[in-house]
Amino acid sequence: MKKIYNILVVAFLGMVTVGCAGINPQVDEQNKGQSVQVYSAPNANGAITTKTIDEAFEKSGLTVGGDNNMNSPFEKRFGKVHYKTYNLAMFSNTDLTVKLIKKYPKFGSLTPLTMSIWSDDTKNTMNIATLTLTGMSKAVNIPESDPDLIAYAEMVKTALKAALPNGEFQKTNFPIVDAKASYKQEFTVDMTETDPDKIQEIKGNIEAAFEGEMEPLGFLLPNYMNLQADVFAPLGFDEYDIYVTYSICKFDVIYPVSKDYPAAGAWAPCSMYIYHRKGEDKIHIGYLGVDSWITSLGMTEKEGIDKLYEAQGMITKILEGLN
Repeated sequence: MKKIYNILVVAFLGMVTVGCAGINPQVDEQNKGQSVQVYSAPNANGAITTKTIDEAFEKSGLTVGGDNNMNSPFEKRFGKVHYKTYNLAMFSNTDLTVKLIKKYPKFGSLTPLTMSIWSDDTKNTMNIATLTLTGMSKAVNIPESDPDLIAYAEMVKTALKAALPNGEFQKTNFPIVDAKASYKQEFTVDMTETDPDKIQEIKGNIEAAFEGEMEPLGFLLPNYMNLQADVFAPLGFDEYDIYVTYSICKFDVIYPVSKDYPAAGAWAPCSMYIYHRKGEDKIHIGYLGVDSWITSLGMTEKEGIDKLYEAQGMITKILEGLN
């Protein structure tokens, strides 16, 4: 009898441990293969805020490059909001970013990573959506077995659990996207110059032209990372003359999309890279196209889809005109 009792105690403690860790094996299996994950926690007392979430991410090794309260501009522009809290935030880990870009230059399209933070005002929960390991892998064609990508995904999970105490992953019904699907929007600009100073001048001209075209069309650029100057150079990594990323957002896109698909912030603001590898004759520019949003979230709402394609068309026109 004592042996049976001990077995039951061990089993119970195992169940408690898994529950406290925010992992429900059944939910984890049901969500397997999806690109976006949603982590939620009770928040009736309002103790969890975007500030406490940012602090938890920072303590978990993820630098938050910006956490934008979308409700303020939504209220001013559209006259109402969908949730009491709706934020879009950007975050990254420098060490893993460098390791991944060394192997996969186009990982810049996930640098920084992004998340949406929103309140479910009926259930009194706070929720965060991020990409899964599968989502990151499929988006940039990196094997799911890559140890640095796995470490990044695990770091995100650790941060989620720290940010939302007593939380758990939600059972979601997002589509399983074909691993061969390509979301990339890629462009090149001819580069024949070899003088370092002139290369930097060309970089400045491209950035000025890009920013000058984007802002009048209503695009926001809430984050800019000069990885070559601020990260690679101090580490002695000199494979690139240029490596920068922009975060891109547009209010009249995310507003209708977020109403029915608040988890879209796992993709937004979207990250765009601009890089030139020494010795190459092309500058590479790219970002993840809006099909990444539409297919991975199973979007069917026409207004949001139309706005996404309209914005992508604007960006494409600008980038094609840079050459």
